[in-house]
Amino acid sequence: MTKITQLLFDCDNTLVLSEELAFEACAELANQILTKQNIPDRYTGPQLLTDFVGQNFRGMVISLQKKYGFTLTDEELESYVKQEENQVIAVLEKKAQPCVGVNEQLEKLAASKKYGLAVVSSSALRRVQASIKKVDQVKYFPADHIFSAATSLPVPTTKPDPAIYLHACQVIGKDPKECVAIEDSKSGTLSAVRAGIHVIGYVGCYETHKQQADMTKILTDNGAEVVMTEWSQFPEYLAKVEKNAA
Repeated sequence: MTKITQLLFDCDNTLVLSEELAFEACAELANQILTKQNIPDRYTGPQLLTDFVGQNFRGMVISLQKKYGFTLTDEELESYVKQEENQVIAVLEKKAQPCVGVNEQLEKLAASKKYGLAVVSSSALRRVQASIKKVDQVKYFPADHIFSAATSLPVPTTKPDPAIYLHACQVIGKDPKECVAIEDSKSGTLSAVRAGIHVIGYVGCYETHKQQADMTKILTDNGAEVVMTEWSQFPEYLAKVEKNAA
């Protein structure tokens, strides 16, 4: 019998409605990179969001290099990553909003003291901290239980690599089987599943019923045990996962 004792929340579009804001800033910088490489293609924020949701900017640029056959030096990559981080943080500090209903659930979880709470994100640590601070969520998470695939690891990576989830479990001192991750993307779901962690999917961040239905199938196909369309369903769906784990 395995008892669930730890909840691991993705940040972007799971806790905070940040992906659309962030990808608008990312698109401007991605297009600068393509221009400098004499590549005529251009991206809008929504196009980047569709192609690279769940990845951090480092992973996105690495994917662009593979797609278009160009190479940046390590120094160039690090420079772009830092520029993107600063631009996105500036936008989030002004405009970020919590996902609908999540703060109410965090308040109940914190009051219950039944589970440990942590954030596990692909995004840079400064960006995650700025996001959850803006939407008044920072009080729910211990400062040393906020993890970033871009910042917290010896070698930066991005989801779907399970490294950041495995690192989080090690630091917190939990077996992955004791944990439940909440994820809105395929890459995030795969990251947690590959680490041996139960996954609750969340698709309330997607605007249309068709997008929600499509993402529900994608998340389920990639290992999410249940998928919620709104945060009010969380207690019910967590109970289902706990029953399956027992």
